[in-house]
Amino acid sequence: MNAVYKICMVSDFFYPNMGGVEEHIYNLSQCLISNGHKVVIMTHSYGNRIGVRYMTNGLKVYYLPIRVFYNQCVLPTMICNIPLIRYIFIRESIDIVHGHSAFSALAHEAILIGSLLGLKTVFTDHSLFGFADASAIITNKFLEITLSDCNHCICVSHTGKENTVLRGRVDFNKVSVIPNAVDTYTFTPDVSKRPESNITIVIVSRLVYRKGVDLMAHVITQMCSKYSDINFLIGGDGPKRWLLEEIRERQGLQHRVTLLGSLEHSQVRDVLNQGHIFLNTSLTEAYCMAIVEAASCGYDFTIRDL
Repeated sequence: MNAVYKICMVSDFFYPNMGGVEEHIYNLSQCLISNGHKVVIMTHSYGNRIGVRYMTNGLKVYYLPIRVFYNQCVLPTMICNIPLIRYIFIRESIDIVHGHSAFSALAHEAILIGSLLGLKTVFTDHSLFGFADASAIITNKFLEITLSDCNHCICVSHTGKENTVLRGRVDFNKVSVIPNAVDTYTFTPDVSKRPESNITIVIVSRLVYRKGVDLMAHVITQMCSKYSDINFLIGGDGPKRWLLEEIRERQGLQHRVTLLGSLEHSQVRDVLNQGHIFLNTSLTEAYCMAIVEAASCGYDFTIRDL
């Protein structure tokens, strides 16, 4: 008989926020539940969403009463939330703590607390980082502290593994590669929805700095000034949305640049099928789910060379 584990997924990024990490955590949790394991998710509060909520198949989510510090992440204190996190681990009789994203201060803190409690700990790194700028140096130092006592690390690409091993100074034998996947039955091409009179470039991304929104704004300006038959369809929301709105207003591109705002995952296929080219400008992507979904929809796509 296979062992049944009680697993706690931890990240600052979860629903109602939308993105690849959020979708990954949710789908992984559902797969583990279908295999008989018990899964709970721990994240910070989102607006008035505080306390315990239940999702599909009884997936239990703890929205902790912790304020966001920056970019949907809590303040990385490492010690201030020990009583609350420890209480949840003991209450749910957790066996494995699984943290997601190097950006998530809550994931780092939960893994450290889990290690102190003698629990098995796993960390999944979803992004690539540099080594020179202040943000990368601070994040890499947190990663090194976290992985020093973590039982195992998972990366979503071999390039991501090399990056994580160097940044975290971790033994490469403790790092596995499990690539992301997409349900190709959900993301199928439908060329009948593509306009014939012009070329539509689709962007589906969280509108934050690390997704290359500054570069995206520059590309939109240059392309629209050079080609009159190109339009942009942008799905996603975030703190850098103001930049795209400003470019659109300043250049008079209201009829050529459409901002759809936050999308449900079920809406992404319909948006992708309205375009001809998929554009990704992310600065840190290790294995972009949006690119895989676009490829499944039969796209030609353009990405930034990391």
